Amino acid sequence: MTSPLDQDLQVFAHRLADEGRRISLEFFRTRYDVTRKEDGTPVTDADLAIENALRQMIEQHYPAHGVFGEENDACRSDAEWLWVIDPIDGTKSFATGKPTFGCLIALLHHRKPILGIIDMPALQERWLGIAGEPTRFNGQPCRTSSANNLADVTLNATTPDMFNTKEWALFSELGAAVRFRQFGADCYAYGLLASGFTELVMEAGLGKYDYLALVPVIEGAGGCISDWQGNALSFDSGSQVLASANRDLHENALTFIAKSL
Repeated sequence: MTSPLDQDLQVFAHRLADEGRRISLEFFRTRYDVTRKEDGTPVTDADLAIENALRQMIEQHYPAHGVFGEENDACRSDAEWLWVIDPIDGTKSFATGKPTFGCLIALLHHRKPILGIIDMPALQERWLGIAGEPTRFNGQPCRTSSANNLADVTLNATTPDMFNTKEWALFSELGAAVRFRQFGADCYAYGLLASGFTELVMEAGLGKYDYLALVPVIEGAGGCISDWQGNALSFDSGSQVLASANRDLHENALTFIAKSL
């Protein structure tokens, strides 16, 4: 392993996404158990099957690498190379038959994301981001929007339920300043941002597995992604994320948030 951009790692990341897609589609719109975890969030048999399969693949091919996933305990999370997996981002969508669920796969080098995949199994869509390279959507380069005025852009979040009272007030103020706001896309909103179809995503209450794969995808397409204070996202970040189509828009949104704090 001589480079964070090693071609073998890229090929392997696609293999992980392919396997996650295969398993999820075996379960999608069939009958399976949906249970609640201790934190109240739902989990399905598909979440568990995907993460277990991907962990086994990593253990077999890269036994020195660490794995941090949503559904199981972390394994070697202090390793130089760390895979971060959300087997089904949007479990509520998946469980109710909506096709806007995804699989998120990130590879971190010294705790910083250098490869990310957003895979949308039911839609047959995939974004690949690699640090220092253009993001690709289904193999072709994609770019974010150039819109940079708040009044001209669309703001996204998965659900109002992800915000606490203060966070919701901030989101609502920003929502009143933009063209319009939308809910419900889960990780798909970030892929659409990378392809230029929406411009802002502001979310809270996220786990590391929810956002680390997004960083190379957004940045490689020309966008910006950080916490609400503008700090770069890494394995040590918190739960608030702001993604924007370009640097100017990001600065405008951060300034707006800071004035509202």
